[in-house]
Amino acid sequence: MPAQAGPTATVPPGSGRSGRSAPTAAELLEFARRTADDAELIASLPLDPEGRTWVRLDGPAGSEAWLIGWPPGTGTGWHDHADSVGAFLTASGALREHSLAARLPTDGWKTLELTEGIDRSRTLTAGRGRAFGRHHVHEVLNESTTEHAVSVHAYYPPLPRIRRYSRTGAVLRLEQTEVPEDWQ
Repeated sequence: MPAQAGPTATVPPGSGRSGRSAPTAAELLEFARRTADDAELIASLPLDPEGRTWVRLDGPAGSEAWLIGWPPGTGTGWHDHADSVGAFLTASGALREHSLAARLPTDGWKTLELTEGIDRSRTLTAGRGRAFGRHHVHEVLNESTTEHAVSVHAYYPPLPRIRRYSRTGAVLRLEQTEVPEDWQ
């Protein structure tokens, strides 16, 4: 997630569940879809040619949500969202997600050798998104050389931590663990 917090925007009523139970990853994806359909909100995100921009949104049922702008050639690097389920959807442009189709141990390791066949890759054009479960390891990229992308992301519970990884071939290495205080 971002290195610092941005402003908060309010999403129209009816955008989330009315109950007190935790939203599912599918419900977070539906929230992202409805939010991405708000052309005025998407257009209000300031875009910077040098780095990602973001606005924090009010997500459904206590979830954390973000509207993120991606300049050409930017990305997240490999990371996970720890114990949060989540979803993201491309509102404009296109994003590429590389992910691992395997559940990794959550703690107690610094370096893992990945087995063959667990890499997944997908391009998410405007209107396309995906939901994911806890400990989902991925990286998200705007591979365009000319066009910004904008996406909507939602997580529940609000991000308790993010683990960042480096990857060389089949070797994944835990580099850093961030907590919300690191993003202030």
